[in-house]
Amino acid sequence: MCFTLALLAEHRDIQIRVRNEIRTALQNNGNKFTVELLQDLTYLERCIKESLRLYPTNFMISRIIEKDLKLNLFLIPAGTNVCFNIYATHRNCYFWPNPEVFDPDRFLPEMIQNRHPYSYLPFCAGPRNCIGQEFAMLKMKAIIALVIQHFYLEPIDYLKDVRLNVNFILRPSSSLRVKFTPICKTNASS
Repeated sequence: MCFTLALLAEHRDIQIRVRNEIRTALQNNGNKFTVELLQDLTYLERCIKESLRLYPTNFMISRIIEKDLKLNLFLIPAGTNVCFNIYATHRNCYFWPNPEVFDPDRFLPEMIQNRHPYSYLPFCAGPRNCIGQEFAMLKMKAIIALVIQHFYLEPIDYLKDVRLNVNFILRPSSSLRVKFTPICKTNASS
């Protein structure tokens, strides 16, 4: 979630669009946050998905091959531990044009329909994918929506300058600072 907030801080135009989506949804829902309202925040969801593409929590997964696997001319024997680099896949220009650019519109329905199903794996995929991914998405949307509704975000640290720590999960190696400025009711136009 810290990466999403940092990316929104760095991309003010996208932050404004998210804020406008939240305001419109709230106005249409009697100013009440509900699960239905959160599900309708499609642009915010695309921002979160794009953040998870650039900074997946699980940067790598490993599996033990259960039976011999032939890949072209190579044989991977049963019992071999195979590692799959999610971080590198999410930044592979074969799947993602301009892979270093933060572009939430990559996740528009028409953009994802022809994409390989294993090119985006923030919650893994297949029979071992995360059963809590929908709940996690709703929780992230709820927290980020409340933050964006009440604060303007400005970067203090820029992601291009932050070193990543790749222990069990991918995270910044030091604090990733974002300035939160409260939105005054009288000055809430952007």
